[in-house]
Amino acid sequence: MNDSFHYLSMANHMMVQKKLMEQLKDTGLTLGQPKVLDYLKDHDGASQKEIAAGCLIEAGSLTSILNRMEEKGLIERKMLNGNRRTFHIFMTESGKKNQKLVEETFEKIEETALNNVSEEEQKVFMEIFLRIYRNLAEIK
Repeated sequence: MNDSFHYLSMANHMMVQKKLMEQLKDTGLTLGQPKVLDYLKDHDGASQKEIAAGCLIEAGSLTSILNRMEEKGLIERKMLNGNRRTFHIFMTESGKKNQKLVEETFEKIEETALNNVSEEEQKVFMEIFLRIYRNLAEIK
């Protein structure tokens, strides 16, 4: 296994995605949907533009993810204040139920990933991981 930063970053991301989708297979959720439900947990009623930015998803990809979620009854789009140009996305009861499962699954995966890592090491790692994210976010 390659131990470079880029390889380990990609490998860890793919491993989290794989474990997440394996554990959520009975829900019928597809790639991208857990991330959107996780975002809506704290931003229910967000606009599509806000969700795309918050989830780091391209607008076109998000539209197809939301269409499938709406078909499954996980979300509903609503216009607010008569603004026909901007739809706001709200979780349905089914969406909220699935969001809880997503949250529990993320917690289990994080617990497994951080097994045998002390609280102090976790704190330092998260500080560095956030710094790396901010550094990359500055690249134009």
